[in-house]
Amino acid sequence: MSANNHPSEHPLDPLTPTEIERAWAIVTDETSLSSETRVIEITLAEPQKAALREFEADGTKPDRRARVVVRDKDERASYEGVVSLSNESVEEWSEIERGQPRMIGEEFVEVEEVVTENEEFRESVRRRGADPDLAIVTAWSAGYDFVPEDVDRDRRLAHGIAWVKGDPDDEGAEAYNRPLSGIHAWVDLDEREVVKLVDTGPKNTDVVENLRTYYYREDKRELRDDLEPYNVVQPDGPSWEVDGHTVEWQNWSLRVGFNHREGLVLYDVSYEDDGEERPILRRASWPEVVAAYNDPDPDHDWKAPFDVGEYGLGRLANSLTEGCDCLGYMHYWDAVLNDADGDPQVIPNAICLHEEDYGLLWKHYDWRVDDHEVRRNRRLVVSFISTIGNYDFGFYWYFYQDGSIEGQVRLTGCNATGLMDTDDRETGYAETIGPGHKSMLHQHVFNCRLDFAVDGETNTVREVNLREVPHGPDGYDPTPHAEIDQDRLNPHGNAAFVERTRFERESDAKRLTDTHAGRYWEIVNEDVTNDATGEPVGYRLRGKNGSNTVYPMQPGSSNAKRAGFAKKHLWVTQYDDDEIYPAGDYPNQNPGGEGLSAWTEADRPIANEDVVVWYNLCQTHVSVPEDWPVLPAKMVSFKLEPAHFFEENPAVDVPPEHAIKDIEKWTTDRQESMDLE
Repeated sequence: MSANNHPSEHPLDPLTPTEIERAWAIVTDETSLSSETRVIEITLAEPQKAALREFEADGTKPDRRARVVVRDKDERASYEGVVSLSNESVEEWSEIERGQPRMIGEEFVEVEEVVTENEEFRESVRRRGADPDLAIVTAWSAGYDFVPEDVDRDRRLAHGIAWVKGDPDDEGAEAYNRPLSGIHAWVDLDEREVVKLVDTGPKNTDVVENLRTYYYREDKRELRDDLEPYNVVQPDGPSWEVDGHTVEWQNWSLRVGFNHREGLVLYDVSYEDDGEERPILRRASWPEVVAAYNDPDPDHDWKAPFDVGEYGLGRLANSLTEGCDCLGYMHYWDAVLNDADGDPQVIPNAICLHEEDYGLLWKHYDWRVDDHEVRRNRRLVVSFISTIGNYDFGFYWYFYQDGSIEGQVRLTGCNATGLMDTDDRETGYAETIGPGHKSMLHQHVFNCRLDFAVDGETNTVREVNLREVPHGPDGYDPTPHAEIDQDRLNPHGNAAFVERTRFERESDAKRLTDTHAGRYWEIVNEDVTNDATGEPVGYRLRGKNGSNTVYPMQPGSSNAKRAGFAKKHLWVTQYDDDEIYPAGDYPNQNPGGEGLSAWTEADRPIANEDVVVWYNLCQTHVSVPEDWPVLPAKMVSFKLEPAHFFEENPAVDVPPEHAIKDIEKWTTDRQESMDLE
């Protein structure tokens, strides 16, 4: 693959195939790694923010650098380092002392091969009435606390669990209909061997006959025949302009990036307002996702995979297909990554860009003059989809004409399920989805990292809550209401107000959502005020889709230690170049205590500072039969809405549909084509 197909002109552009090759060649020349070294990732080492500011100010390009993470199987050690592509040298190189790098695709394949060949495993499958040749095994992360005591936690481990096909004609995920609950294989990924197999006993001695197969592929289902085509057509092309990794759409400007762990990353999001480019976000990404299972059943209570730090959202990204994953006029970017040997590997069409109609933008009917003014809402969509074992997650960024931004995750795929006795029913810790078949209660926590720069680098975060006003002298008494009788602040019982609390330090800004108080947060620039109102310019952060529940971890539990960032919905930190991953750099086989929980112990000031906002979306999944065999997409999202950022509705100038297309002709052509049918 020629580097010209993936140009690198900006300091934040992803590495090209040629740069990946060069980085690995430099590492092999300057280090003493064995021939049995696996390359976990070679990715862009993003320049520090100070270097980026200098580049923006005078065009001085920072050194082009690559971050390299490897596992030397012979040495049973992992290393990380930084390679200067500008100077052709290894600048940093050290052993990873705590935790393990994430697992890679080659290791997933090997776990299945090793486990399915293990005779002890095969006998356990037979005890459940199934053919071991039809078994599939998925490598789950080993965690830390649930590794058996007689297994060395310093090994590079995976926890293999299994399903089985009902017959030889079943394909892949169709085996998810028959979980082989109770079989646990601990695999050493360096040695490619099962070091311990635990069988807690069969809960169903004939999973083939006692469980049925639910099919979802089109060639195995009778499909509806009453659905007509729906085409999204833009005969004059899209409204965006793409230059390399930069996108311009109406008043929006943003830069697109991609890496192994987070997948899609957005940089330098800004909005043009009266000819002025106004910054909003420096960087936005999803740096950690954790799924914790709540069923105390010992076959499932250990499950809490970190989909970013243990698997890698970017590395598991899909090649998106036109008309299916995205609909309409598309632009795609490839993901340029590396394989286990350090060679470049490209995921075609990993990122999708398109526009879509989103219903009503605004409308008013003036009955006095019989005038309708109505505008359609069009939004820009930047997305990617990642498959982590049984689950598929779609990550979407929406940019709206009213100056707002939405971050959304859609959960689909196949639930990880378990077995019960055929006549049993469960509810609470797990839900029955069919005879002898349960789906465990679990949460998905999606952490979003938002490096704000609202009209400048120094911002402040405030919490906003709706407050009631009691009768009597203890009622609300701000200066504008000083003239009211102090005994009658709320004489009619209708008064209420919004209370704003300014976060001064990191300890103040560890917060949960509160729908009863209508809680949201404002990220403001106190040094820049709105000319019309005198208030500081800012953006609101509020929940949109999904219930965003608490994360029900108990103090001292494995989940509390390893996923401490999930304890709160909102965190605010003072910016630090090295603070990207909220569960720490290497959560795989890590006992925990790293990341957000540790950083905020410093209790740094965050008022009028360069701040990062971390927001968690926590989806609690209580399954029903309608979620099987494939899950209808569940949506969780938040929205950033301008608040005193503009002096009026910025979407007032959006043209009506009749100003940009011939409505009458389009309607006539459509009707004539239908009449011909």
